[in-house]
Amino acid sequence: MLSGGDSFFCRGDLEVIYPELGDVGCSYIPKCHQYRERISREWGSPRVRYPQADKNKKYVLMLVDPDAPSRANPRSRFWRHWLVTDIPGANLRTGDVKGHVLTGSWAMETFVKQFRLGSPVASTQFLTKHHQD
Repeated sequence: MLSGGDSFFCRGDLEVIYPELGDVGCSYIPKCHQYRERISREWGSPRVRYPQADKNKKYVLMLVDPDAPSRANPRSRFWRHWLVTDIPGANLRTGDVKGHVLTGSWAMETFVKQFRLGSPVASTQFLTKHHQD
C-alpha cells in the first residue's frame, strides 16, 4: 500500500482492476511476474469501478500520470493516458464504463475549470516504476 505523500490521491474507494492483480488502487505494483510491463503493454485499460456512484448522475474518468516522465523530473505533470466523459453512474457502479473517449493535448486543471467539474468524488493512484526516486 502507498503511504505518505504517495497516498495523497487515495480517497473515495475508487477501484482500478487489472487481471491477476485485482484492485491496484493506492498500491505499489511489484516487479515480479512482469506486472509493470504487462500493465503498459499487454493488459490495456483497466476495469474501473466506483460502487458509490449516483445512478442518476454522469461522471468523468481520467487516468493521468502526476509525475511524468519521472518522479525526479515531472515536467509533463498530469500526462493524460485517457479521458472518458458522460459515464452513467449506474455503469460506473458495476465497472462497465461506457462514455465518450476524448483525445488531444491537454492541461488537466484547465479542463476541470473550463467544464466546471468541481472536486473529484473519488481518486486513487498506483506506482509502477521509479518507486524510490
